[in-house]
Amino acid sequence: MLIELLTSNRELLIERCRAKVAKRFPPGAIPAIVDHGVPLFLNQLAATLRNERLTTARPSSLAEPALMSSDIGRAAALHGVELLRLGYSIDQVVHHYGDVCQGLADLAVEHHVEITPDQFRTLNRCLDEAIADAVAAFSHNRETAISQEAEVLHHRLGLLAEKERRLITVAIQTFSAIKTGNIGLTGATGTALVNALYELRDVVDQALPECRLASGMTTLPPGPAVNEA
Repeated sequence: MLIELLTSNRELLIERCRAKVAKRFPPGAIPAIVDHGVPLFLNQLAATLRNERLTTARPSSLAEPALMSSDIGRAAALHGVELLRLGYSIDQVVHHYGDVCQGLADLAVEHHVEITPDQFRTLNRCLDEAIADAVAAFSHNRETAISQEAEVLHHRLGLLAEKERRLITVAIQTFSAIKTGNIGLTGATGTALVNALYELRDVVDQALPECRLASGMTTLPPGPAVNEA
């Protein structure tokens, strides 16, 4: 029966799921493994099978019992959020639960255990519930994070624009004063113009990497070299 297969091979199934996760990443790039996600789902699946008394065959004419969706959904949602935090993609969230299904199917073949239609329906319903809530939580939190990052970037760009506007105004005013011919370039006004231009360059040099990081761009795009003054 599926429940005996599940409980007696629980640790083996968990290890196989971990191995499947590792195979989907390049060597040295495997993110942290979430140890409680699959084990907790297996516990909830076993509890669902027990509560629904599906370890034995049941006439197909009987109505399907209620699924423990609240517990499975809440746990899957938390699992999806944690996978997002660890850097997994939404495809990998789905694969986490698909690994459980594949692992159980492999074990059933190895141990010559027949999974009844009732048990298979329960397994699918539990997986569907877990995947739906994990993906929904993952997507919601990712959209929230993107929105927050965009807000931070917008604020930084606003501060950058204010600094640049102030320095450009100083440069224009000092240059206008010099153009009158009454003020030389070597005086205080000329020095103010040069300082404003140097400060403007420093503001850009400092703000550009910060904006790239805030937008997720961690490498510089190819472009012509800029000669330093």
